[in-house]
Amino acid sequence: MPYSQRPATRHQRDAAQRAAGSRIACDLFCAVIDNFGDIGVCWRLARQLAHEHGWEVRLFVDDLHAFRKLCPALDPEQVTQTVEGVVIEHWHEPEHAGEMLKIADVVIEAFACELPGVYVSAMAQRERTPVWLNLEYLSAEDWVADFHLRPSPHPRYPLVKHFFFPGLGPGTGGVLKERDLDAARAAFERSADARAAWWQSTTGGPPPGANATVISLFAYENPAVDALLEQWRDSPTPIVLLVPQGRISGALARFFGVASFDAHARAERGSLRAHGLAFTEQRGYDALLWVSDLNFVRGEDSFVRAQWAARPFVWQIYPQADDAHLPKLDAALEHYARTLDKASRDALARFWHAWNGNGAAAAADSRESASGQRPDASPHVPPHAPDWRDFAQHLPVFKARAQAWANELAQAGDLGGNLAEFAKTQLK
Repeated sequence: MPYSQRPATRHQRDAAQRAAGSRIACDLFCAVIDNFGDIGVCWRLARQLAHEHGWEVRLFVDDLHAFRKLCPALDPEQVTQTVEGVVIEHWHEPEHAGEMLKIADVVIEAFACELPGVYVSAMAQRERTPVWLNLEYLSAEDWVADFHLRPSPHPRYPLVKHFFFPGLGPGTGGVLKERDLDAARAAFERSADARAAWWQSTTGGPPPGANATVISLFAYENPAVDALLEQWRDSPTPIVLLVPQGRISGALARFFGVASFDAHARAERGSLRAHGLAFTEQRGYDALLWVSDLNFVRGEDSFVRAQWAARPFVWQIYPQADDAHLPKLDAALEHYARTLDKASRDALARFWHAWNGNGAAAAADSRESASGQRPDASPHVPPHAPDWRDFAQHLPVFKARAQAWANELAQAGDLGGNLAEFAKTQLK
C-alpha cells in the first residue's frame, strides 16, 4: 500500500491507504557503522524491492555522506529525495519525523539498528500492524537456519518482530542477487570490446596479456599485505593488481615508496604492476570482479558479490573482539570448500586464515612437518604469512569450484525475493 497523508484517525488513515492501491509500502532503516557494508546491503535491497517486486520503498539512512560514495546521484544536503525509484530520508536524529511519520506495511530494521521509539509506538497504533523484520548480518553457521524467521514479541506493544537471517544454505534467507545479474556478467564476459573499454577507462591502457594474473584487492588495513606484495613482486609470471582506494591504500604507498596510492596511481616493482582505482558505485564494482582472476574482498557486500562473480576469492571477514569472527570464517569455508580435494581445501583454509591474521592456526594442519614448516612452503615467506605459491598452484581448481558454487548458492533463492515472499504471507 502506498503512503498517504495521515488522516485524523488511524482507521481513516489505513482506509485511505487501502483505497489508494495495492503496492506494498516498505520502510527500511539503516545506521552506517564504520564502513560501507551496512548501507551497501540496504541500498541493494531497497532497489531490488522497488524494481523487481514493485514495492514503494523508503530508506532511512543516518549518514548520507558515506552513502554518497556508493550512490553518486545522492545529495547529502537533502533531507528527503528520490533516487532510482527509492525515497531516501536523512535519519538525522533518534526521534526523526515525530508524530506525523507514516507507517509502512513492511518495516525492516537492518542489522539491529534501533527504530525511533515514536515510530514503534505508531506501528502499534496502526489498525493492521506492519510486518516487522530485523535483517541480520550474513553468517554461514549452522544455527542460522534454526533462528531464521523466528518471531520475537514486543514486551510492551502488540507487535511481533521476525528475525531474517541471510545465509549460504537452505533454510536461510539466502543472499542478495538481482534477476539480471547472471545475464549481465555473461554479456560482459562474451564481449572483448566491453572488457577492453573497461580497462581503457579504468587504467588508461589495454587489458594485460594472457600470461598475467589479474587480482583485485579490496581490503581493510592488513599487516599480512606486506609479505604478499613481496611475493607478487618476485612472481615468475606477471601480476596485475587492481586496488580500489580505501583503507589498504597506505600499505601500497609504503611498498612502492610513493606519497599516496589513490585513484589513478600506477606503480611497478619486479613482476608486480599495480593500479589505484577510484571508489566506484555498486554496479561498477561488479565489472572489477569480472575482469579479475582472483578477488580479495572484505565484509559482507563485496563477499556476496564475489561469490556471484564465479571467480576465486579470498575473504577478509570483519574482525571482532576475542576472535569471534573466526568461527564464521570457518563456517563459510566449510560450505565453499566442501567439494574440494584435501590439498586444495587445506591450501584455501591456510591462505584465508593467514589473510585474516590467524596464520598460526592456518599452519597447524596435517601437512606440517615436525619442524613446524610445511614441506611445500615457499622459501623466504615469513611464518604464518599468506603463502602465494602454495595458494596459486590450486587456482585452476578454485576457478572450477567458484563456478559450481555460484550455482549451488542460487538454490537457496535470493534474499530480496525470499524476504518479499515471506512478507506477503504475513500480509494476507
